[in-house]
Amino acid sequence: MAESAESSAYDLITMGRIGVDLYPLQTGVPLPQVTSFGKFLGGSATNVAVAAARLGRRTAVVTRTGDDPFGAYLHEALRGFGVDDRWVTPVPGLPTPVTFCEVFPPDDFPLYFYRLPKAPDLEIDAHELDLDAIRDTRIFWVTGTGLSEEPSRTATLAALAHRAKSGTTVFDLDWRPMFWSDPEAARPFYAEALRHTTVAVGNLDEVEVATGLREPHAAARALLDAGVELAVVKQGPKGVLAVNRQGESAEVPPLPVTVLNGLGAGDAFGGSLCHGLLAGWDLERIMRHANAAGAIVASRLECSSAMPTPAEVEQALKAGAVL
Repeated sequence: MAESAESSAYDLITMGRIGVDLYPLQTGVPLPQVTSFGKFLGGSATNVAVAAARLGRRTAVVTRTGDDPFGAYLHEALRGFGVDDRWVTPVPGLPTPVTFCEVFPPDDFPLYFYRLPKAPDLEIDAHELDLDAIRDTRIFWVTGTGLSEEPSRTATLAALAHRAKSGTTVFDLDWRPMFWSDPEAARPFYAEALRHTTVAVGNLDEVEVATGLREPHAAARALLDAGVELAVVKQGPKGVLAVNRQGESAEVPPLPVTVLNGLGAGDAFGGSLCHGLLAGWDLERIMRHANAAGAIVASRLECSSAMPTPAEVEQALKAGAVL
């Protein structure tokens, strides 16, 4: 992980989960009855890097895999998507995580994480980080899961502190209850991360973990008070709310879509959010584009390979729906 890079050339570096998604190729079927699965690159931070790469951005991910065939597959997949894998390193003795889901459209997609005895991506070590690259990338993206265990927690906070809000620093609140003892255990670490970030992104459950508040406008204000410059609150069927420190806000309804699998939509939203921030768009345009990117992925089974191209997003925006 210590290898240096032409760091200023990166639009986005993400840091966090990676794994193999094994998704059923039959919808509406419980796992005990599923007979065939598709294998895909997965992990929230990794998918965000893929999504931004699909939109033409130069991206990299900081994470770790097992030293096994699934780890080799993830390197191949990253390179295939145009994501720099130089900071993806193996952890001897730990298996590459796999994640299963069940697909019950439109809104039930249970996830089953196989990350025992420990996920390699929680073994990211602060001493191995390329801190210059992290400081110099235009956007740096971290996740709540990265705060759940050591040494990843210290590495995540060290990276944020070293970056010191240079450029845009995004904290994906990414609350996964199975990785924590309870929300109260997470809140102080979330508060520390928010001190070092300029953008916070989360759904209603996640903003409640971070702030103790669930009402979207109140939660957004609390996130701004915690130190960020832009708060993005995803409200599910009510769309998305974005509020910045200058007092500007945008509340955008979701794009109509027939949902097949909603699991990758948030990561597509994140990659598009980064793309729009880099492009300097106004808040409403950023949110509309991100909503459309998320809706497109929700209409598809997989996550990483479902990330849309610029033309696909523009087509959905023009049509006013994912057709």
